[in-house]
Amino acid sequence: MLSAHGVGGGSDLPIPASMAILGGMAALVVSFAVLAMAWRTPRYESGADGRPAPAVLARLVDHPVYTVVLRTLGLAGLGFVVLCAVAGKDDLSNPVFGIVYVLLWVGLVPASLLLGPVVRALSPVRTLHYVLTAVLPVDREHGLVRLPARVGKWPAAAGLLAFVWLELVSPSGIELNTLRWSISAYLVLMVGGALVFGAKWFGQSDPFEVYSTLVGHLSIWGRRADGGLVIRSPLRNLARVRSGPGLIAVVAVLLGSTAFDSVAGSVTWLRFTQSTDRNVTFVETALLLLACGIVGAMYVAATVAPRPRPGVSRWDLPVALAHSIVPIVVGYVVAHYVTLLVETGQLTLIQASDPLGNGADIFGIADRQVDIWLSLHPSFLASLKVVAIVAGHVIGAVAAHDRALARLPANSQTSGQLPLLAVMVAYTFSGLYLLFGL
Repeated sequence: MLSAHGVGGGSDLPIPASMAILGGMAALVVSFAVLAMAWRTPRYESGADGRPAPAVLARLVDHPVYTVVLRTLGLAGLGFVVLCAVAGKDDLSNPVFGIVYVLLWVGLVPASLLLGPVVRALSPVRTLHYVLTAVLPVDREHGLVRLPARVGKWPAAAGLLAFVWLELVSPSGIELNTLRWSISAYLVLMVGGALVFGAKWFGQSDPFEVYSTLVGHLSIWGRRADGGLVIRSPLRNLARVRSGPGLIAVVAVLLGSTAFDSVAGSVTWLRFTQSTDRNVTFVETALLLLACGIVGAMYVAATVAPRPRPGVSRWDLPVALAHSIVPIVVGYVVAHYVTLLVETGQLTLIQASDPLGNGADIFGIADRQVDIWLSLHPSFLASLKVVAIVAGHVIGAVAAHDRALARLPANSQTSGQLPLLAVMVAYTFSGLYLLFGL
């Protein structure tokens, strides 16, 4: 497969990489200063619904046939993946690897930014659960056992960690048999868990749905309390991320795994793995856990430091502010994987035209070539990476500031945010530093 990061490194920037890093950090600090002076009351805590979506679009999206079509497409997609996994060749010409690791994992980010929580809308495991509960004596919504509230999104965090370990660490992650077992385990855990705990299991445990729903809060699409489709500011949508147990773990895994990927892809690390006698899989597993742990610990330490308003627990602040990490995650994904999505994504679609490797051309594109425009324009790509990371941090700072105004006392609304600002500056520096391998 093509390189995950493509070209477009620090040497390709129109300015020195060190200046880009300093500039990104300065942009974040300046943004915070402007917010502190000009933004003194919460704007996104009011619960305003936004503008109603066009009536034609709302009727289409809310029509039962539309839901059936989406769920049918999702189920067909799962069927295609299973076909490739069961009957396809056991090598990287099999499109199942690109479908899972590129189109699903990376592609859900731009799809959710544009359309909202698309995984929930297409979810084949939700469809399978719906069909099974239609024939089994199981309550569709509540299942057999009540899911304790303290569980929260911890299962999704564990699922995300397992997936990134499979993709980034496991030496057998690109073996067809491993992917078969992984897909089987995912289906059993998701559908089986929903039969036991009810449909709410998906929103707390499906790693892809939870990820897509978080990113979908940065889209313009939302729902009123009565279910009506509305158009609202992405920042207002972001403020509606549901807080709860496990949310910090989810964003820490998403951000930490991207940082790990940068380290693991560096020349220094590759030299180490080629020269060491240690178990590389064990070392990389430890490094992945360490990266996620450091990201989460830095965030929690910064958000429990300030004294909250009366009636707000100090330990509620980390969860309340966790939504501000979502734009940072999106910025890192764009910076790290845009080339992978655009170029390897094309390759995957070309391979999918001959899913079994028997010379078929079901989509008529099997003889197409990958357009590597991005790789041929390294200056543009390098600049895009910087903009994505810096923009993600600035948007995150805005979201955190607005929420902090409602949670911190008036006399420390600025000073109380300084620890989190310091952590975001550290994230910016580390992200750009690792990205360009300086």
